[in-house]
Parts: sequence; structure tokens; C-alpha cells
Amino acid sequence: MNKSIAIICEYVLIPERIGGMDRFFVAYDKALKDKGYQPVWFFKEAQDFDFYATLTINNANNKDVESYFLNYCTLNNIKFDVVVTHFLQPVSSFFKKVKKQMNPYIINVDHNPRPLQGFPLKKRIKNKVKGLLYGKYIDKLVGVSAYTKKHILSDFGFYLNDKTVVIYNGIETNTCTKQVIDRYAAPFKFIVVSHLRQSKGIQDLLKALSQIDMSLYKDMAVDIYGDGPYKNTLLKLTKAYQLEDFVQFKGNSPKINELLGSYHYLIQPTYMECFSLSILESLASNVPVITTTVGGNPEIIKDGVNGYIFKPKNVDVLAEIIKGVLDKSLSITEDVSIEIEENYTLEMMVENHLKLITCI
Repeated sequence: MNKSIAIICEYVLIPERIGGMDRFFVAYDKALKDKGYQPVWFFKEAQDFDFYATLTINNANNKDVESYFLNYCTLNNIKFDVVVTHFLQPVSSFFKKVKKQMNPYIINVDHNPRPLQGFPLKKRIKNKVKGLLYGKYIDKLVGVSAYTKKHILSDFGFYLNDKTVVIYNGIETNTCTKQVIDRYAAPFKFIVVSHLRQSKGIQDLLKALSQIDMSLYKDMAVDIYGDGPYKNTLLKLTKAYQLEDFVQFKGNSPKINELLGSYHYLIQPTYMECFSLSILESLASNVPVITTTVGGNPEIIKDGVNGYIFKPKNVDVLAEIIKGVLDKSLSITEDVSIEIEENYTLEMMVENHLKLITCI
């Protein structure tokens, strides 16, 4: 009998935002079914729309998806052979409960960025204890970057090394519209693709722009795609810095992969990151990236080669980079899409995740 597989995601499905992970979920579901497996999905919140029509989805309706999954299995007397989790807290008591209830093979995929200054002492001690108590119930831990694997082991215990692997995120490169503008040609257009929360550092971008004499670059534009709890603060800063003529908040879009090619650079001034799908999509669109040295960013961005990289919160350096691009003293001339097409495709990501199932 083919294995039944539950995939549990602390993730919200909305038609206004179809990004890299959404494409992975659909492609992974198809790959599992092609192998004869029976995937069932559990999401934090899921609107009904065509992109996800082929998935069997259970909707936790914005309640705790872990409790929802356990209750669902109890009420329906269901036991899964394999349980895969995405975006859940890694190495928690949930995995003990799942193992005790149905004894599946458990794969915990860690997408969680770590704080810029690290966890406080109390949290570090708690993580070590969780590693000892619950790490044994997880059969495979997956980090989405070398950075993530390093922190899984340092957070929860190096004894987990033998069951921890790296599977890099990948993107559907053939859906990305390639850059169609000259990187030296004004008017310069920058794009930000981000959830709007403080840890994404967009306030630093606004402050950096305020340090530039915008009267010299009247046609310059910064379009910010995304939504989130920090939006009103960012709107107020935009007004306070008198940037309303240059900075536009565009909201969510399901077509970022098609839009990127009409911009000069992606800017991502984040404080926390694991391995950004937005960066991969930007590079696949042949759009260089200006970003910080956090998380897995240095694993993909090489300064002066496919983008520019700076320490988080260093507003002065970010302003210098942007001004250099505007003054044409800085420019990336190479095709930055090649490495993504060779090493970070959606097909590779799906195949590597599929191997975790097929080798059981």
C-alpha cells in the first residue's frame, strides 16, 4: 500500500499572493501523486481558489494548525505514514504528540529565521531542553540553507547532526520574466517584495532614501509589494521623509515573477532571513539584489557580482549603494540568472524533498 502523507503548514493561502512556496506546494503535491502517494494538506488558513484546486486541503480557519491536525486525526480515526511540516516551530512537543498518536516518519522543515542579536539566554536554554526532550521524535530535520542547518544544531543540540540535512529553496525559473531594461538607463526603478513587518528593515530603506538628494533623481521609483502589520508605520515614515513622490505601496500581487523584469534592482534590507525565495525570483529574472548579510543571503549574493550586500541596519552604506546605482558608478553587468537556472530550480527542490519520502 502506498504511503499516506500529511503536510502541515503554518501558512496562509490567498489568491493575492502566489509566490515561490505556493508553487512548491503544488509541484510537490503532483510529484507525490505521480509516485502513488496520497498527500493531504493542513493549512493555517486557506481561501478557495483555482491555483490550489488539485490539492486535498484541510483548513484550520486561522486556529492553531497543530491542534487542528491532531484533533482531525482523532475524530476521523486517521493515521498517516508520513508527516511533513513547514513553518512550524522546530523541535517542539507537537512532534512527540504526533509520534505517540500515529507513529509516522516525521520530517520537520525549518524555514524560521533567527533574531539578528540571537535568542535571549532564557530562550537558548529552553531550546536546548526542547532538543533533548523532543529531537528524538523527529526522523529528519531539514534546513533551507546552510545557515539554517547551523542554527538548528546550535539551537537544539549537535547530536541532531546525523538527522539534519540542507535542501535549498528553489523557484520555477521558466515563469520569471527576464529583465527588459538597461541597468544604466534612467529612470531607475527599484522593487521591494516583503511582508511588511519591522524585521524586514524597510524603515532603513526609507531612511537611506531620505539621505539622498532626490531632486537629482525626480523620475526614480521604489515600488513596495506586500502587506503586513508594519504598513501604517512605513506609510507615516514615507510621508515624514517626504518620499511620497518616489515610494509607492502596491500591496500583494500574485504576479511578482512577471513584474520583476521591469525593475533595475530588488532591495531587501532585512534583519532576518533563512533563504529568500524573493531573492531567487529576482535573480532568475536577471534582476540584481541589494540585501543584507543575514541568514542564507551570503550563500547566494556575491557582492559586486550579482548584487550588493551590506550589514543590517547600516543605513549609510545602503544609501551609498543606492546613490552609486543612481549615479551609475555602481552597476552589475553580468547575467545574474544563470546560477539560479543551474542550481536553484523548483524541480531540484521538489526532487530533493521527494527523496526524503522515497528513501523511507
